[in-house]
Amino acid sequence: MSNTPTPTSPTTFDAQRIRADFPILRLTVAGKPLVYLDNAASSQMPQAVIDRLVRYQTFEHANIHRAVHYLSETATAAYEAARVTLQRFINAAEAREVIFTSGTTEGINLVAHGWGRQNIKAGDEIILSVLEHHSNIVPWQMLAAEKGATIRVVPMNDAGELRLDAYEALFNDRTRLVGVGHVSNALGSIHPVKQMIAFAHAHGVPVLVDGAQAAPHLAVDVQDLDCDFYAFSGHKLCGPTGIGILYGRAALLEAMQPFKGGGDMIHTVTFEKTTYAPIPNKFEAGTPPIAAAIGLAAAVDYLTGIGMAAIAAHEHDLLLDATEQLGALPGVRLIGTAQSKAAVLSFVVQGIHPHDVGTLLNQEGVAVRTGHHCAQPLMKRLGVVATSRASFAFYNTHADVDALVAGVRTVQKVFA
Repeated sequence: MSNTPTPTSPTTFDAQRIRADFPILRLTVAGKPLVYLDNAASSQMPQAVIDRLVRYQTFEHANIHRAVHYLSETATAAYEAARVTLQRFINAAEAREVIFTSGTTEGINLVAHGWGRQNIKAGDEIILSVLEHHSNIVPWQMLAAEKGATIRVVPMNDAGELRLDAYEALFNDRTRLVGVGHVSNALGSIHPVKQMIAFAHAHGVPVLVDGAQAAPHLAVDVQDLDCDFYAFSGHKLCGPTGIGILYGRAALLEAMQPFKGGGDMIHTVTFEKTTYAPIPNKFEAGTPPIAAAIGLAAAVDYLTGIGMAAIAAHEHDLLLDATEQLGALPGVRLIGTAQSKAAVLSFVVQGIHPHDVGTLLNQEGVAVRTGHHCAQPLMKRLGVVATSRASFAFYNTHADVDALVAGVRTVQKVFA
């Protein structure tokens, strides 16, 4: 039942063949072919992943660990094999450094509670960037309010690039953690996280990287980055919702307190004392999202079959095309013009609210995201309330770019 494609290269990339693997792309919206450009919010699922989920639910479903019957052993083997698949995908040193979560948000919260509550004290400082998603702001604000710590913010230039000089100037003997997105969900800016991590480590400061927007588009190597924590979500890289990954260095995870208590995360329980299971089980209380984890592994196998380098090259071509075409339209202003970007293009149309732009584009069959993109501090820095955001995936084509541009022209005519 596998639809995993054979490896390809940027020069032989066949987006049309790949599109055939995605049943949802055959939909029509408002009588027009669907042009799905909301991949930064959630990508679509190929048939290979759908088939793997159906296979599990049909022939393998049972709760995992401890039981000795056939179905439980089969489900357990598939679940733990999925962990190994994810370990290889991000090049973690050990499978036990891969924690299954519900998504990036839970992964960051896990670190804020399990590491932060042990290590952040009154007067300490946490460094974030102005481009962060709310999921990498709010947990740290909650922790800072509880502990009496302070949030320090790395500014950016007008292109949407972090100012490394200002970042380095924020460090002092009270700095305890850096939390930074690998790729901005609102602008697509790719941040120099490896350089930022090296500087933080030179000052003895650990770094958490929000990789939600990077993992679908870039080859991620946590050992090469040398990060301490890395979180991302399955539904943004062709997997199911409700599943994500937190990578953490084994030594850090072993020293952390569990985020949640319950079954399967314990070693012994009495009413006097509980001892916890080794990692990764310590952080996976209760029945985990077994089917979703197996589906995510199938998605990773699918992406690996195409090749992350080929994916990045194709998406970069689409981004260049969309940037050139949209940027040439009178009355359209591109928001975020960093030199290094992933496949996200935010824009505003003069005199038209982004929500109206999105509504009218939908009537043309074009799906984009509108709003503040869970990045309200960034919107304030940019001086806008909201943007329209087109975000590309490897199954998009230059015809999709053309449809987006034609749709924006139609929107402008409606308001002319």
